[in-house]
Amino acid sequence: MHHGTLHGTRPGSRRCCGLFSRSRQRAERQGSSPGGGGSGSSRRRMFTTGAESLLRQARAGPQPESRPVTAQGVVSRSLVAGLPTLSSLFRELRDEELGRLCARVCALLREEDWGPDAPDALRRLFLIVSATKYNRRLERPCLALLQTTLCSPTCPEQLQLLCAAVLREMSPCDSLSLSCDHIQNTRQLGLVASVLLAQGDQQQVRSLAQRVLKVLESRQPEGPSLRHLLPIVSKVTSLAPDALREEQTRALSKRLGDWLRYASVQQAVTHSSGGFFSTPRARQLGPVTEVDGAVATDFFTVLSTGQRFTEDQWLNVQAFSMLRAWLLDSGPGGSSAPDADDKSELEGSTLSVLSAASTAGHLLPPQQWLREKAFEYCQRLLEQSNRRALKKADSDLQKACLVEAVLVLDVLCQQDPSFLYRTLSCLKPLHTRLRGDPAWVRALLPVAQFFLHHGEAAAVDAEAVYQHLFTRIPAEHFHSPMLAFEFVQFCRDSLPLFGRNLGILRTSFPNLFKFLAWNSPPLTSDFVALLPSLVDAGTAVEMLHLLLDLPCLTAALDLQLRSLQAASERPPWDVSIRAPGCLEALRDSQVQGLFQHLLRAHASGTVERLTPLYRLLQPLAGCARVVQCAEAVPTLLRAFFSAVTQFVDGALASQLALLLLERSDSLYQVPGYEAGVHRVLSSQFPALCKLHPPLVVEQAKELLEFVGGPRSGGHVLTSVVWAIGEYLSVSWDRRCTVEQINNFFEALEALLFEVTQSRPSTTLPKCPPQVITVLMTTLTKLASRSQDLIPRVSLLLSKMRTLAQSPATGSTPGEEGVGAIHTRATELLNLLKMPSVAQFVFTPSVEVSEPRYHRDTNTALPLVLRTVSRLVEREAGLLPG
Repeated sequence: MHHGTLHGTRPGSRRCCGLFSRSRQRAERQGSSPGGGGSGSSRRRMFTTGAESLLRQARAGPQPESRPVTAQGVVSRSLVAGLPTLSSLFRELRDEELGRLCARVCALLREEDWGPDAPDALRRLFLIVSATKYNRRLERPCLALLQTTLCSPTCPEQLQLLCAAVLREMSPCDSLSLSCDHIQNTRQLGLVASVLLAQGDQQQVRSLAQRVLKVLESRQPEGPSLRHLLPIVSKVTSLAPDALREEQTRALSKRLGDWLRYASVQQAVTHSSGGFFSTPRARQLGPVTEVDGAVATDFFTVLSTGQRFTEDQWLNVQAFSMLRAWLLDSGPGGSSAPDADDKSELEGSTLSVLSAASTAGHLLPPQQWLREKAFEYCQRLLEQSNRRALKKADSDLQKACLVEAVLVLDVLCQQDPSFLYRTLSCLKPLHTRLRGDPAWVRALLPVAQFFLHHGEAAAVDAEAVYQHLFTRIPAEHFHSPMLAFEFVQFCRDSLPLFGRNLGILRTSFPNLFKFLAWNSPPLTSDFVALLPSLVDAGTAVEMLHLLLDLPCLTAALDLQLRSLQAASERPPWDVSIRAPGCLEALRDSQVQGLFQHLLRAHASGTVERLTPLYRLLQPLAGCARVVQCAEAVPTLLRAFFSAVTQFVDGALASQLALLLLERSDSLYQVPGYEAGVHRVLSSQFPALCKLHPPLVVEQAKELLEFVGGPRSGGHVLTSVVWAIGEYLSVSWDRRCTVEQINNFFEALEALLFEVTQSRPSTTLPKCPPQVITVLMTTLTKLASRSQDLIPRVSLLLSKMRTLAQSPATGSTPGEEGVGAIHTRATELLNLLKMPSVAQFVFTPSVEVSEPRYHRDTNTALPLVLRTVSRLVEREAGLLPG
């Protein structure tokens, strides 16, 4: 939906407030009139999209005054409970049915007296057009009538909201012809603006900006509320920063500073009915209070509470909600930034009404005035956040406002370094307070970001901040999905700023991987982008081990959380109840060290075999979270090797290659996990050999043990055998000897005999044909380099061709595999009849192999083999029999 385009508050600056009662929403609507008030708690709604809150009201329908049902409860009962079924039905709705609904909507909107059927039909139409990502086509008469109804000054607010919601879903659309030139009602102007902004036309955005500023300029003291115009200005400046002229930017900056600092501290006047025999009378409610119930003794902020708010108090809240975005767009470097040397007060400006400010403002230019007031406001919020809130909703708002205040202070210090030392005196004690309270852990991230930006300029050693951030938070709060997302985003955004502290981030990867293990589906793409900065030559081996053990880490974290609950608190389907050995393992001294190693906070430089843990945690392997993590590992492995290849040297390549061989048969047994990992490892082993060709000769002993040991997975075995045939040659490493070639030949020959003669079973499944063909090719390559082996391999290939023609009941593949084996054996036999040609084909010189012409489909090996076959066939008559 596009209704968020109306109030363009930045993500994270305001939190959604769908839990406030219907009566409070009505109070807010009453408070929108000039000088009106509103529910004290509903001040939070100014941080959300106004159109969105009205849309909830339209969906839920009117509620009796005596039933303060929450908006969330109404929506969940009347709409959300049946949403999956409705969505699927609406997506499958045919165009004819949609046309009939449009005709009914048109008929209802043409009536002079709109009844309850009109909102109901519009709700249905909105759900239909929003239930699919594909644009629904509405008839032109219907679109025109929706626009007319939206712009009608007599139309009820609920119908205007629904019309705007439908039109936003249809945007961008060429059939829309809305204009806001003659609209005076600011709430209606906000709805029309939301549709125009959804259209995305830059010229319309600029025209809209001028129209809004014109309404602001002509506003009378008792005129329309500005609350619905400020979000439009904020969104316009983010979409088109050059839409406002320089004098307009200065004037609005001046006024924003006034709203932040000089809002009334008295609650709004409330009007009581006075009873049946008396006249209505006004009643003053007194001053606003703090979140802890104390009477406010300082200026009003978003954390001040009261029963009803005045207009300037609402503007105070709205100004803070757009403050950070406005500072970024209008400050130094922004498109709307005024010249620093211009100190004019805009006397005689066309926006003289907006530029009226207090006498204190004459000492500073408008932009600096706004920064000073923003700094005072943030200081006040830091003080208010230290109060103990009486309500949980106010406590949550304290946390959100503290985060936003620190982010605003960060922007202020970047734009004007004179704020830096004053801010440090506030943030140092704040950090000390926050690090001791787990409830405020999310607020530590903007504090750490501030020290990253300004610690060096202020000569502050921020290493202690980072150590606490990367040591305790992931270990203790890995199960918080919002914190995990924000933490990883903080790491990504702050990479250019870490500098000499990047080592702390790199050595903390075991802790960061706890976020990944627990929240793998949403964080996989972020870690793919983060891995190149986390891995280096010193941590590559340890990181690869941990990546392969990531599903096991998920199971260990799961078990750790389960151990914190009493057995009576765990549900009956909990795996740990059916397998109590899992929980007992946490207290087993023999495996406790393995648990501690797996759950370590920093890189240790050591590697532990976790096979005993795999067995103990096997009952958790089928948990959904573990399976999801296992599905993400192949993607992460590809990203890891892509990063490693940028700096790998010979020693590291050898280490990683041996690690691949070792771990190919030592993985946590999650369904489908081993096959996915083997596919990645099988592609990376040849890549490492290509980067460092002497690897095969240097690690000859380990490779012989691998091919001669228990049979590994088909993919990994195939890649290893191929690499032996490709790189076990003097042309790649002068240290290669005939003895080594003979040793590998004997090992591979025995392996080929084993996979072709053994009967398939559960422990020894049928061998894939690719393994057999690669084994035959590699044996032929080795024989071409040690020609004493040619008779031996020729006999072997003849047997393989015969076996393929009349396969026994062994592990030979089916018909398609038999055909591939027969063809390959025939081609290799024909090639070996001309040893010099075979040596040229299988072991080309560097000059010939460097362009890799044989990889071209027009000059590839099959073409050479066919040519040689014709030369050696008896039927060609070119050679004697």
